[in-house]
Amino acid sequence: MKKNRRDFIKKTAALSLAGATIPQFGMAANELIKEANMSLEVRPKVLFFDVNETLLDLTAMKESVGAILGNRSDLLPLWFTTMLQYSLVTTVGRQYNDFGIIGAAALQMVASNNGIKLTEKQTREAILGPIRSLPAHPDVKPALQQLKDAGYKLVSFTNSSNKGVETQFTNAGLLDYFEERLSIEDMGKFKPDADAYAWAARKMGIQPNECMLVAAHGWDIAGAVWANWRGAFVSRPGAQLYPLAPNPEINEPNLTPIAKHLISLK
Repeated sequence: MKKNRRDFIKKTAALSLAGATIPQFGMAANELIKEANMSLEVRPKVLFFDVNETLLDLTAMKESVGAILGNRSDLLPLWFTTMLQYSLVTTVGRQYNDFGIIGAAALQMVASNNGIKLTEKQTREAILGPIRSLPAHPDVKPALQQLKDAGYKLVSFTNSSNKGVETQFTNAGLLDYFEERLSIEDMGKFKPDADAYAWAARKMGIQPNECMLVAAHGWDIAGAVWANWRGAFVSRPGAQLYPLAPNPEINEPNLTPIAKHLISLK
């Protein structure tokens, strides 16, 4: 019963945010819409941030990978989707490998299918070299500082390894903004597996609906919302929400308006 109520609240919230009216449901529906809108005006207890592409600019890594793939414009996005696909294959198969290692394996697969000969060393260097020193997007540091100053607890939450994220944050100057760094390396299931979000909520000692994920990946936002988290989508160039998942409550092109919206919450 509680689950049905939560689902209906989500649906009515989405309708009300879109400006829709549903008079056929009567006063009960209107009360639920009011309740849903009030819940969206409350601050989440913890903001969880995805790392790669959300916070860090992947341009250098894309250029590095693109170069060894012959600068073919069709192969770079294919590599990304193959990497994500096999991270999920690994999770479903109850296995675990470092996300960077999966990325290198996916790169070898894509290259081989397109007649490009690469050694294991070449694939690893193309990914692991540049990914360690990716810069933050220009909007990231000011927005994170504003959110910290406003009293928010900031936690990074990534498919990358603990060591990898520590290195990335050190090089990008982001270490001091986050109270915790969570990696799925510690629980062995890649996002968007529902267990990953449940684990992160438990680690922070809060309920799923008290969590908000800030991410530039439609699949990550979908996984979070399905796990009863709140969501803020960073629609960086090329990023799209998954049309078959509920929309998150925030959808902005960068962190600047997202921070402004979150700071305005009670």
